[in-house]
Amino acid sequence: MNIDTALKNASLDLKKKNIKSALLDSEILMSKVLNLDRSEIILNLNRQLNNQDYKLFRDLIISRSKNKPIAYLIGKKSFWKYEFEISDKVLIPRPDTELIVEQVLNIYKNKHNINFLEIGVGSGCIILSILKEKKFFLGKGVDLSKDSIKICKKNANKLNVSNRLKLFKSDIDNFNLGKYDLIVSNPPYIKKFDLKNLDKDVLNFEPKLALDGGLDGLSEIRKVIKTSSELIKLNGKLILEIAHDQKKMVKKMLNDYGFYINKVAKDLANNNRCIISTKIKFIK
Repeated sequence: MNIDTALKNASLDLKKKNIKSALLDSEILMSKVLNLDRSEIILNLNRQLNNQDYKLFRDLIISRSKNKPIAYLIGKKSFWKYEFEISDKVLIPRPDTELIVEQVLNIYKNKHNINFLEIGVGSGCIILSILKEKKFFLGKGVDLSKDSIKICKKNANKLNVSNRLKLFKSDIDNFNLGKYDLIVSNPPYIKKFDLKNLDKDVLNFEPKLALDGGLDGLSEIRKVIKTSSELIKLNGKLILEIAHDQKKMVKKMLNDYGFYINKVAKDLANNNRCIISTKIKFIK
């Protein structure tokens, strides 16, 4: 069977399962199997597939038809300017989260070196993108998941920033190492009872630990703000990703812990997504 026929059959199968980007997904999975760019796949549609490659392709199509995300099937995801290795043990990096990197680079465009912390590193997409862009920044990352720490280390090596990064496996409640000019975090912020409304791709495959924000969606954000208030230097910045409807509550929490709200940045869909604040006083 040639590539063209295999792609057409796969695309039809995915459409029957209501996969919206059926042809694109089929082409991406074929690219993985043949280790070719998607453009090369399209230019070689008459190429014959051997039995082993065809079987591997069909196995991937079956997994995709069950809503397993493309990023997990190919084991990587682009974020900012870079490509990150991922597995189903970490949250898939989202374009909206690039807002955090954008805000950091804007705030510190004239600053050559700072010491910063990320709470909940996941794949490392935020902290590593910042370290890659700012050659003299020093970063520390903390995560409860040993799988996240392992993948973040791999990505750090790939991007050649390991020498400026230290990672710690710890619950943020128990982390008390250092004082920071900047803390960034994309904590879990979905309400426990709203998890069931997520797309099947997310609900059935992405780690609940990275999604579940407790009953009110704010339990992890609350922890991050409390710990950050103790770890951050006076006039240090805290940049948080939040749900579109959490602005008011998170602003109040930040104020209660001695933070001044600088800005609420909106995502690509014009939803409130990122709060930038400055530590202006220590609360006893």
